[in-house]
Amino acid sequence: MIDLHSHLLPAVDDGSRSVRQSVRVLDRFARSGVTDVALTPHLLASQAGAGLTPAHEAAWEALAAEAPRGITLHRGAEVMLDRPLDERATARRVTLGGTRYILVEFPRMVAAEIVARALHEVLAHGLVPVLAHPERYSCCSVPAVTAWRHQGAVMQVDATTLTQPRGRGDRARDLVAAGLADILAADNHGDERCIATAVDWLAEHDGAEQAVMLLETNPRAILRDEPLYEVDPLPGRTGLLNRMRRLLGGV
Repeated sequence: MIDLHSHLLPAVDDGSRSVRQSVRVLDRFARSGVTDVALTPHLLASQAGAGLTPAHEAAWEALAAEAPRGITLHRGAEVMLDRPLDERATARRVTLGGTRYILVEFPRMVAAEIVARALHEVLAHGLVPVLAHPERYSCCSVPAVTAWRHQGAVMQVDATTLTQPRGRGDRARDLVAAGLADILAADNHGDERCIATAVDWLAEHDGAEQAVMLLETNPRAILRDEPLYEVDPLPGRTGLLNRMRRLLGGV
């Protein structure tokens, strides 16, 4: 399994506070079957063009030296699109593994139209926005996410949200059930969150094939800078959801 969203670069944001804490999490990941982890510290859009700071670089070197065997670390950032992306971001200093894919997020109370406009601007720079945890935003819905994906954006649903009750959990489950999630990730902040949570949930919903696509095939394609594969809706949920997608111009 491959996790492309984590805050395990130590002592640079609100995630892990030390190398030791990050190594403990990575050890647990490895035991759960995770092979690759992208370190994606928070950055503002205005900072993305300049790339990571010396503090980020020092933290990377310290963690890379202690990372457990069996885990490959990848560079990246989670960019807050609170303003237009700096054009210098096209240099790919903060993209996922130096690819054209860039992990982005928004303030929680953002409007769907603002999300669509900002994603369009990222795409205009020749980058592919990977929208972190769309289920977190109150404007998230099957029609809205369908439209964002049609623009060319990639959807990253938080794996642990699939087991949360109501609200955000309902939105996450709706996206995965409809085949609108492209990858899953843990968004670990030095805590207990792990993408392995999604494996059990998907197995309970006859989603073994979807688990491979969401946790291995598509994340690997991102790291290889390749196009992603479409993920099928979950069995038993395809009828109504597929009719809705067709009515909305989906595939």
